[in-house]
Amino acid sequence: MTNLTRETVLQALGNVEEPDLKKDLVTLNMIQDIEIDGNKLSFSVILTTPACPLKSLIEHACRNAIAHFISKDVEVSINMTSRVTTQKNTGVPGVKNIIAVASGKGGVGKSTVAANLALGLAKSGASVGLIDADIYGPSVPIMFGLEGAKPQASNVNGKTRIEPIEKYGIKLLSIGFFTDPNQPVPWRGPMVSTAVKQLFNDADWGDLDYLVVDLPPGTGDIHITITQTFPITGAVIVTTPQNVALADAKKGIGMFLMDAINVPLLGIVENMSYFTPAELPDNKYYIFGQGGGKGLAEILEVPFLGEIPLVKSISDSGDAGKPIVLADEHDLMANAFTEMANRVAQQVSVANAMANSAKVVNN
Repeated sequence: MTNLTRETVLQALGNVEEPDLKKDLVTLNMIQDIEIDGNKLSFSVILTTPACPLKSLIEHACRNAIAHFISKDVEVSINMTSRVTTQKNTGVPGVKNIIAVASGKGGVGKSTVAANLALGLAKSGASVGLIDADIYGPSVPIMFGLEGAKPQASNVNGKTRIEPIEKYGIKLLSIGFFTDPNQPVPWRGPMVSTAVKQLFNDADWGDLDYLVVDLPPGTGDIHITITQTFPITGAVIVTTPQNVALADAKKGIGMFLMDAINVPLLGIVENMSYFTPAELPDNKYYIFGQGGGKGLAEILEVPFLGEIPLVKSISDSGDAGKPIVLADEHDLMANAFTEMANRVAQQVSVANAMANSAKVVNN
């Protein structure tokens, strides 16, 4: 058997490429904790996110590299772990990445996508927060079964801090926690901007890998306030297949690409893509058209993050205060959102790696 040493292990694993970052694992410093005992080898692969959808592919490639370049007789044990990357100071202490979820118009299921995205990221083992920044139509209190909930305040280093409410393993804040749900919110622009900033600045978020922000539909004061105040890692655009929704989505995308804002696009999610009857789970009926979101992603050369079906259980679960991604792991709808969340995490890692100031931050 070829001499099994740290050097030969690194040489072998230097042939394994991280599919998204297009560099080998050794160059990316993703191989650590190498231990050798006779013909037994163990090491850790440090992924850029616990939600990495390529985890099994990378592990398989590592095993093949050891077998091919060293020996098939080596007993290999691999610890697949992660350190979520960041590229800049987000302006919110302890938060590594801020993900904005936006739509060009209302009624496309943006808040449903945001809630299930946050929970999908948390299911992978990431630490996640969710800000409901839709001042005029907050959804988090209903979608998480928290109507009437009021966050507590604490004193941190002599400053009063809002304690986000924790549920289903994530931290939550919504303007809906501070207003009467039966009354409108007739606020002018400056009041809105101040209130939104407080959800970021005056809260004790702790250490988070991802802070998901559910923006209001369209483009306006809140979008400008958030994107110009806090360095956003990237934006997720939610649309539906209809031409009118796609047209509005283009406007939303255009806003993020403006020089004054310049937020990277993580990709496009097409919600209500097709209808699947409960009694015919393998059937897909594209009642609003097919391929619109994917086609828009191709035109703009941004990732297509997935199709989310139109199924009553999705809205029912939100109304019941338990988003569908929390359903059984074999549930088709839960899997659709989980896969979408994994792709978003993947694109965050790519965006961070491409940024000149990218760095790895330990959990």
